[in-house]
Amino acid sequence: MKPAILVVDDDPAICALLEDVLSEHVFTVYVCHNGLEAVTLSAQHADIALVLLDMMLPDINGLRVLQQLQKLRPHLPVVMLTGMGSEADVVVGLEMGADDYIGKPFNARVLVARVNAVLRRTGVLAVETVPVKSAGFAFNGWHLDPMRCELMNPQRQVVDLTQGEYSLLLALVQNARRVLNREQLLELTHSESVDVFDRTIDVLIMRLRRKIEINPHQPALIKTLRGLGYVFAADVAHGDKAA
Repeated sequence: MKPAILVVDDDPAICALLEDVLSEHVFTVYVCHNGLEAVTLSAQHADIALVLLDMMLPDINGLRVLQQLQKLRPHLPVVMLTGMGSEADVVVGLEMGADDYIGKPFNARVLVARVNAVLRRTGVLAVETVPVKSAGFAFNGWHLDPMRCELMNPQRQVVDLTQGEYSLLLALVQNARRVLNREQLLELTHSESVDVFDRTIDVLIMRLRRKIEINPHQPALIKTLRGLGYVFAADVAHGDKAA
């Protein structure tokens, strides 16, 4: 069965474009133009594997739709579609647990790549079996596996990460002990995005700390260097050493 994508946007032209692009990449596509219908379709169609959700809808604010979708299907990934001037909505959406965001106008190739990345992380699509230099990264008992897009804690349990959290953690781990400012982290995690906001890095850092730090308020792994940026402060083993 082909993975299904639900497109929620009140602009018929954007919906038609997304339907054409996603259909070409072997996705089943459902389209709706308001929040109430989005919630209904998500409940009716169990094959929906991801939602592309516009933040500005005619009946319900996209953030309320996100909240309802999380209650209805907690593990259903949601990628926000945001227009110019929507930084506040992006930040709040990420705080609420949205997987990723894509700014309008968007590049169709980039959008499909980001959708595929989320679906690989959630296991809907198989991870490409391309040669990689590293079998994974290990730090303080944790293991990050880029082949499976998975993070395992010291108890060998998989820790659920959104695409944004995963991309940021991978960038930090790959640059362990190196101070990275927000702009550098944005380049590493959203290098092809049209519209990015530096405040989203702060939100994703906060969310990551809640998941991997013993005490998120006194982080030992992801440290803040005031005025400089963030640093991943653990020693990282990779390749065969991380297996």
